[in-house]
Amino acid sequence: MKVICDREKLQAAFQTAAAVAPTRSPKPILQNVKFEVAPEGATMLATDLEIGIRVAVPGIEIEVPGSAVLPIHRFGSILRESSDARLRLETDGQGTIVRGDRSEFKLPAENPDEFPTVTEFTESRYHELPSRLFKEVIRRTVFATDTESSRYALGGVLVELTGEKIVAVGTDGRRLAMMEGPAHSVDGHATGDATTIIPTKAMQLIERSLSDADAEVQIAARPNDVLVRSPRVTIYSRLVEGRFPKWRDVFPRRTDATKIELVVGPVYSAVRQAAIVTSEESRGVDFSFADGKLVLTGQGNQAGQSRVELPIAYDGAALAIMLDPRYLSDFLKVLDPERTFTIEIKDAESAAVCSTDDGYGYVIMPLARDR
Repeated sequence: MKVICDREKLQAAFQTAAAVAPTRSPKPILQNVKFEVAPEGATMLATDLEIGIRVAVPGIEIEVPGSAVLPIHRFGSILRESSDARLRLETDGQGTIVRGDRSEFKLPAENPDEFPTVTEFTESRYHELPSRLFKEVIRRTVFATDTESSRYALGGVLVELTGEKIVAVGTDGRRLAMMEGPAHSVDGHATGDATTIIPTKAMQLIERSLSDADAEVQIAARPNDVLVRSPRVTIYSRLVEGRFPKWRDVFPRRTDATKIELVVGPVYSAVRQAAIVTSEESRGVDFSFADGKLVLTGQGNQAGQSRVELPIAYDGAALAIMLDPRYLSDFLKVLDPERTFTIEIKDAESAAVCSTDDGYGYVIMPLARDR
């Protein structure tokens, strides 16, 4: 292999791929990124055997095709510390040589043929949706998953692809986030009765790897794994096994609840202020709605008390509910501060439901009011 690379573009692709490689593994070759150069283009590959990634590398002049296995730490350091605009990479029988204008490094390397195969996207049936929308879907649901739970199926985002729609759901059993949006089915692709739970780690990787400049993203769900492809990146992931909660039953169908419209920014600020004095033992914040204002009060056994007032457009009957401020903050911080949302409250013992007008719903279980 002999190539001349644009260093910044090479570094960007390498860092994206390196995020998948495990820091520790019984298979040392996994702690590398494979660099494949074919006449039609160059690709960075990495895998931890559960998740795999293929990243297209632009800005390459190919002299001789081939492949190399690049160590994460040392090759990453060369790319980071070098000031050269272009680097020459070539392999011989002993390893990989990296040359800049005034520098040269020789890295020992493992046999590229021993690097595990990273699945390519060859599916003809898939769903297609805008990259920007898919990133937003992930951002608004992945935080609600529970990677520590013994209930293994909660460690990922449920993705339902049916007809012309995508629905994604994340929950840890105490709150649930759901986002839906338009997605085009190609050749009848649908998840059907299959449970497609994409691991939290894979969803975070997808969000980081996709660019707003990527126009469309394709998602192909299979019985045991999923493939996501953008113009620049292909990501493979095994699915989480297990039963996901019947999430539609969590959204209460009720006509006797009160709906209050609020603005994200001021509420987020008030929640953060009220939460200052809460503690792990006394973490609840009281939300009281009455007389054109929302009053938030918190207290901690050792930390003191807080009271924050926020004028709102509400003049109905007095309502009060105690919520964990962390859970409400998680919902608010993924929204634009200027956006409005609706909070639906029935009473102090029933779940609060927050929603926006673009397909986002969030359910929070209340805390007991006795401290």
